[in-house]
Amino acid sequence: MESWERSRRRWQHAFFGSWLVLTSAGPLMEVGQVLPVALVAGLAAWYALWFVLRTPPAGEVPLAYVAGGGLLCLGLFAIDRSFLVVCLCVLVPYCMDAVRIGLVAVLSCAGGWLWHSYHHGGSISWTELAITVLIAVSAATSVGYFSSVARQSAERKELIDQLQAAQEARAAAERQAGVAAERQRLARDIHDSLTQGFASVVMLLEAAQERSPGDRHLAQALRTARENLAESRRVVRALRPGELDDGGLPEALRRLSGRLSDETGIDAHAVITGALRPLDAQVQVELLRVAQEAVANARRHARAERVTLTLSYMEDLVVLDVHDDGDGFDPGRAAAGHGLLIMSERMTQLGGTLLVESASGEGTTVVASLPVGAR
Repeated sequence: MESWERSRRRWQHAFFGSWLVLTSAGPLMEVGQVLPVALVAGLAAWYALWFVLRTPPAGEVPLAYVAGGGLLCLGLFAIDRSFLVVCLCVLVPYCMDAVRIGLVAVLSCAGGWLWHSYHHGGSISWTELAITVLIAVSAATSVGYFSSVARQSAERKELIDQLQAAQEARAAAERQAGVAAERQRLARDIHDSLTQGFASVVMLLEAAQERSPGDRHLAQALRTARENLAESRRVVRALRPGELDDGGLPEALRRLSGRLSDETGIDAHAVITGALRPLDAQVQVELLRVAQEAVANARRHARAERVTLTLSYMEDLVVLDVHDDGDGFDPGRAAAGHGLLIMSERMTQLGGTLLVESASGEGTTVVASLPVGAR
């Protein structure tokens, strides 16, 4: 259990104990019997059984606890009506979680006390009424305060959970990015050294074989060089992202839109504008990841009927635009998803930008742009 939850539980236990002691001390001394003492002790033990030895999930109201506490309270009320306020301690565990329950308890206590005074003395003085109102207002203020503290603690816990999730997602994305970058570096190094070297050896051996066509050792060397050239190319292909193997980023976006249409029935298509040019592998990987994240969001949350992926090759920029006609959201109220937040950081690290434009009922547009020479 988190520290804030333990602290909240301690305040709840203190609240229950204080209520039970303060409200039962007077009636117990007036009645002077053993049975009420046993019943009050039973209330304390019943509370401890449900809320000290175990912790019910937040928002759950155990019916067995309420029923058992109610039976004990009926026993006290049957002995003497002055135990009515004591009986309301059963509601204490919910006063800190729900303002309405707390206010019901406070009003019930005030009304019960006034009723008890009227039943005992036949009338209610203005002094008793004023004191009861002051106590009720103080109690209601306390309930509101404790409830606000509990609500703020819950909001803080949710925020901490979101931050932890974002940190974990960011760490995972950074690991993946690091692995991808290292794989790209290895692929470039192998291509620029071994693959080019084997290609040169093959060309030289082919030229030599034309002059000595019957040389068995030369033929074996040429075969070995060709096998190693093919193997180095296979390794380079294996180190690149699988989605970019055939046709690079444009074809990967077309496959992504086609898969979205086939699996969901959404009218999705990819548009390529401008003169195609070679892009650094890392730029292609990051833009593809942005497209995948935007498409996943449109698929899960937007209830879109149409999704358009546009890749634009400009003079010094390459821009990816993913637009859907779904529900949209208010960027001022809704927090960006962890995936797009991380992608925005990756775009910034590569010298680019990521913008999310949306409005309720008007769809969402994700725009990622990177310099052509970004690495």
